[in-house]
Amino acid sequence: MQENQPSYKNELSPETFVFTLVFFGLFTLFAVRMGTANTLNTIMNTAYRLLVDTVLYIMAVCVIMGAVSALLTEFGFVALVHRLLQYLMKPLYDLPGAAALGVVTTFLSDNPAILTLADDSGFRKYFRKYQFPALTNLGTSFGMGLIVCIYMYSLSPVMGTSLGKAVLAGFLGAVAGSIVSTRVMLIFTKKRYGTEEMMPYGEIEIPEGKRPVRSGNAANRAMSALLEGGHSGVRMGLSIIPGVLVICTLVMMLTNGPSADGTYTGAAFEGIRLLPLLAEKADFILRPLFGFSSPEAVGVPVTALGAAGASLGVAANLAAAGLIGPGDIAVFTAMCMCWSGYLSTHASMMDSLDCRELIGRAILSHTLGGLAAGAAAHWLYVLMSLL
Repeated sequence: MQENQPSYKNELSPETFVFTLVFFGLFTLFAVRMGTANTLNTIMNTAYRLLVDTVLYIMAVCVIMGAVSALLTEFGFVALVHRLLQYLMKPLYDLPGAAALGVVTTFLSDNPAILTLADDSGFRKYFRKYQFPALTNLGTSFGMGLIVCIYMYSLSPVMGTSLGKAVLAGFLGAVAGSIVSTRVMLIFTKKRYGTEEMMPYGEIEIPEGKRPVRSGNAANRAMSALLEGGHSGVRMGLSIIPGVLVICTLVMMLTNGPSADGTYTGAAFEGIRLLPLLAEKADFILRPLFGFSSPEAVGVPVTALGAAGASLGVAANLAAAGLIGPGDIAVFTAMCMCWSGYLSTHASMMDSLDCRELIGRAILSHTLGGLAAGAAAHWLYVLMSLL
């Protein structure tokens, strides 16, 4: 209860002046390059486009996956997955077997799909409190995985070679990155929550080895589960709106450049390309670590920080220009899948899990996981090429 009590500081403190300098300095950074009017218009237009094109899509995913996850819980499929995979998930991730269902749902859809699972009491019952926040890292590691893998493989005709081996190396690299991200996150959560307390999952005590079910026959239970799960998805979809609009708008404006003709018009998704510029300065580190064929290749994982879908478009352009090879595709697959726009979703996902105080640690853990995924994919592909 005491954690929710407000704390107090002097009305004016050093952070007041530091914040003022940082806030207006950041705005000035955009305004000097884009113009004040264009900057404000781009912020509003980008937020609107994200709300219409991204948030509503994510909400639709949450509603469908919420309905499906409630159905799977109602008829014992989650319990079955837990029993079958607990001996695999525990040594790899230090998570219960039920967490594997989160891997499947996010791989087939997107990061927030795991939130609807997490909101289900039949799913939460398998987790200790320190394990629960790590679901954000685990789910994000596989977000949009199917789309990323298929899209990368579809570039085979453009590049004139089969990319199956590269995509496989990338997928395995993403698995390695997910383990690193989740395990690092658990180091922080164990310090905060300990290792014994179980997650609360309702007021009714569930007997060991039992699962709660809804009243009625099988058809009534199925319909109730679908509708209640869908309602849960709506709540989750609404809860991620602030994080997606605020964080993703900032990331997009730091990542993207001007319009196609090189001018700023105040349109959505324009920006100052600061993140790619910084990444190019670090090319002497990134090239040996990931084996990139050209400096431009770094733009793909940098774009994946904000949106995996946008990074796929960058990869296609580089492939058409002949600036990347199969080894780059392996790294792209791993990092686009593992990171999958985590800078724009992690904050809202952690907030939805009531773990707002761990947002910074979750982002740090996943940054390390994505770097590990890219390095693992690079060296796995090198090894596969030798066989």
